[in-house]
Amino acid sequence: MGKISDGLDRAVENTLTRPIPKSAGARMRFLVKVENGSTRAVAARLGVSQRTVQRYLTGERKHPTRAVARRLEAEVRKEWQPRVRARAQRQAATTTGIAVETRARFGFTAAPGSTDDPRMRRITELLPPAYAERLFEAHREGRSERQLEAIVAEGLQEKYFKDSGRRAAGLTVELTGLDYIELEY
Repeated sequence: MGKISDGLDRAVENTLTRPIPKSAGARMRFLVKVENGSTRAVAARLGVSQRTVQRYLTGERKHPTRAVARRLEAEVRKEWQPRVRARAQRQAATTTGIAVETRARFGFTAAPGSTDDPRMRRITELLPPAYAERLFEAHREGRSERQLEAIVAEGLQEKYFKDSGRRAAGLTVELTGLDYIELEY
């Protein structure tokens, strides 16, 4: 994934009411439940054999390899508390918006005589609900990191650089290099 996709996923972690299961066996049981009892489907999701999944369920195997442990954790995180996740995203998309803290390289297209050289800026800004909704929708659709960056850049352009339409009317902002981003809703 990319930095923005990961940031959206991390923001979800802060809204969950219970931690994800700790042991590999508990995580496997959860995924099997999500897949309506299909160990074959879980095996396909994790890239392991069906027998391996069964071994975790029976307790024959307790400690996965690092690669399997990472995939297992990622798959459980995707499915954990979907209603809590959806409620938090709905609230951000309709009422609160999404807070963005980033250090990125921004370039500009503006009036003649102004500089358009990209430079690093550290910005913390609350984007309106409309931008939160667009980000969640693009993330759900699996859009590219570049498309997510364009949405963030547009939101920062309006809120930070144009001050919600009070200045810099002809300014167009482009996010050209993302050092880090933290998202919170």
